[in-house]
Amino acid sequence: MSDKVSPLAPQSYPLMESVPGVVLATAEAGIKYRGRTDVLFVGLCEGTQAAGVFTRSKCPSAPVEWCRANLGRGGARALVVNSGNANAFTGVKGAAAVAQTADIAARAAGCEPHDVFIASTGVIGEPLAADKFEGVLQDCAARAVPDAWDAAARAIMTTDTFPKYATRKVMIGDCEVALNGIAKGSGMIAPDMATMLAFVFTDAPIAQEALQALIANGADRSFNCVTVDGDTSTSDTLMLFATGEAAKRGAPMISDAADPQLAAFRQALEDLLVELAQWVVRDGEGASKFVTIDVAGAISDDSARRIAMAIANSPLVKTAIAGEDANWGRIVMAVGKAGEPADRDRLAIHFGDIRVATDGERDPAYIEEKVAAVMREQDIGIRVDIGLGEGRARVWTCDLTKEYIAINADYRS
Repeated sequence: MSDKVSPLAPQSYPLMESVPGVVLATAEAGIKYRGRTDVLFVGLCEGTQAAGVFTRSKCPSAPVEWCRANLGRGGARALVVNSGNANAFTGVKGAAAVAQTADIAARAAGCEPHDVFIASTGVIGEPLAADKFEGVLQDCAARAVPDAWDAAARAIMTTDTFPKYATRKVMIGDCEVALNGIAKGSGMIAPDMATMLAFVFTDAPIAQEALQALIANGADRSFNCVTVDGDTSTSDTLMLFATGEAAKRGAPMISDAADPQLAAFRQALEDLLVELAQWVVRDGEGASKFVTIDVAGAISDDSARRIAMAIANSPLVKTAIAGEDANWGRIVMAVGKAGEPADRDRLAIHFGDIRVATDGERDPAYIEEKVAAVMREQDIGIRVDIGLGEGRARVWTCDLTKEYIAINADYRS
């Protein structure tokens, strides 16, 4: 957690009302940091359903493996998240630490260990001393409250410079339900997913299978569309918990993700996930610019996304943006290296609303001063039309500054 707040941080935060069936508490367990909270405990009412998507890294953390193994059971009674130690690449010790944490949390929550979900973020390769949770989680469970959302978001931060949370209210049938989400992430951010943790909670009564489809689709439109530095973490976790408490107020039970009654909920969930994902990019390590990249005219949506990611992950593109240099030639380079069908003479490139290149050359109306003004903005849009088809994609990224190097050069110290 940095003392220097990103210039792209929010100017204000939403009022986070409670989600029936969810209580939260944070604590200082001394995992790595001193003088700050580093543990989040979330208590969930009986009957809560859980769904999630996780990193596709071939070296996943022990908590990721634990969560995957227990998702099929559907139920959830507690979530434990720690910062400062990823419990990744820790061998049998890592698995034992997760099991010990689950045992401690289960005693605190009055449930079975397999009803506890666990996530960790921080340094890779350091054994996690799970005995530090002894007493801490019991205390958290005893004093957990429904409105500690800001504290929860702060407890899971690592190199983040600000807490990230969002909320929505939406109707299912004639009943209003709540959606609250928190996230962390700043570096090691790339699709599938990123060194990010995100947790969303709702009181909607949704069956586990439908919940899983909702979060998988939502991730593909949000967290899988962001990149800070092109590196995917061992610990990426996005989970959705549904307590079902709204059923007591007349909300219908939903068992199919395609149920028309879920249309508004599905859109609200996607909007919330996009907001959280964008806050992660806006807190990219050392970031000073937030960049939206739109690619159209590709042969397919998948092709458009790969081209957009080639642009977003290019160090040359990102450093040019940091230097406020409208170097559209680097966009051409990134399109060309993406390995996707493209035709140099059909490309059209816009910075903001200004077309800078078309028909295989610089736009005849190009005026450097006007484009330079666009590059001085904090939020920058880059549009590329491939000119070959109907495929399109949108991704979000940030610039690459000297501060990114400074943060990561001494991350373990």
